[in-house]
Amino acid sequence: MPVAVPSFRPALRTRVATAAAAVAAATLFASAPAATAAGVGLASHQAGAPVFVQTDNTTANTVVAYHRSADGTLSQRGVYPTGGRGGMLDGSVVDHLASQGSLAYDTRHRLLYAVNAGSDSLTVFAVHGDALERLQEIPSDGRFPVSVTFHDNRVYVLNALDGGSIQGFVRTGNGLRGVDSWHRGLGLDPQATPQFTHTPGQISFTPDGSKLVVTTKAGANSIDVFGTGRSGAPSARPVVTSTPNAVPFGFAFDRAGRLQVTEAGPNAVETFVLHPDGRLTPVQQVLTGQAATCWVVVTGRHLYASNAGSGTLSGYRVGPRLTALGTTATDPGTVDAAASSDGRTLYVQTGAAGIVDEFRVNADGSLTAIGSVTVPGAVGGEGIAAG
Repeated sequence: MPVAVPSFRPALRTRVATAAAAVAAATLFASAPAATAAGVGLASHQAGAPVFVQTDNTTANTVVAYHRSADGTLSQRGVYPTGGRGGMLDGSVVDHLASQGSLAYDTRHRLLYAVNAGSDSLTVFAVHGDALERLQEIPSDGRFPVSVTFHDNRVYVLNALDGGSIQGFVRTGNGLRGVDSWHRGLGLDPQATPQFTHTPGQISFTPDGSKLVVTTKAGANSIDVFGTGRSGAPSARPVVTSTPNAVPFGFAFDRAGRLQVTEAGPNAVETFVLHPDGRLTPVQQVLTGQAATCWVVVTGRHLYASNAGSGTLSGYRVGPRLTALGTTATDPGTVDAAASSDGRTLYVQTGAAGIVDEFRVNADGSLTAIGSVTVPGAVGGEGIAAG
């Protein structure tokens, strides 16, 4: 249920839907600001699960919606402007945000959150099958937002520049309101270069919503854990776990609740147990033998790490310890990835040419390529979410 908050930051450009529930589906679809969705009815959109890809285009950021067929292949349905602009960190090549989780899909409430790094804002879309309706664009209360996470009616964004910060929002209905007291600075050196490696990489709630986890990459070589109280406010200071020279980048939680973290320094995946007080205990570190190991996705009993410098995925079976499954080639510049909700398909962004590669996830964790799509205007883009 919504929580009481002391003060809110106003929306930049807000249009929260107020139509009655009886509004026809055609009206909802017509209101979506799609550039390439004409002639496709809402009923057909609801027939399959969607995949959404953010372009991070620096002129006009967009989210491209895809329909997922029964065999896992994708077909483009629409291109939806966020209302903001993408951004590019100094030193980036195939991954302009140098982050994981810049697009987040709340399937329960049918909302999609997208960061606009070049506009310092966050966009909220309503999801109608594989069509989108832009509802709101709201300031991120910091510079260069790169990652977003949600739990129930709380949403947090990670801002990368000016030393890094996190900012919290409360969702009421389909709209967000920023809470002044839910802002925390990360205290990183704002002058550290290159920005690409010295800015924070990801923010995410723990599965139970009791904590927020932030990776700082080479900015502090640490993993920061903020407790969140019943009100949703983060703790005044995080519990900091130092990871010297590891450059902790992306992370995901496995089915046992352990933290699986990519480390760009040694090009590795490291497993941590997260304790109730926010401390992390390392369990295992496995070297990928690849270059620029920065992103990770967990689906069922399997984990896949993206190696941007090698154009590959490193696969692992997740158990008490990680067991290597082998390496799978992708298009150049392997970055963010998402798995379908049924765990049968993996979608991988490759930033060199703005391509999403499609893979079938086999029972043994091996991957079979089933196709690819070129995302319009998405060279260097990051952010992908699957239903």
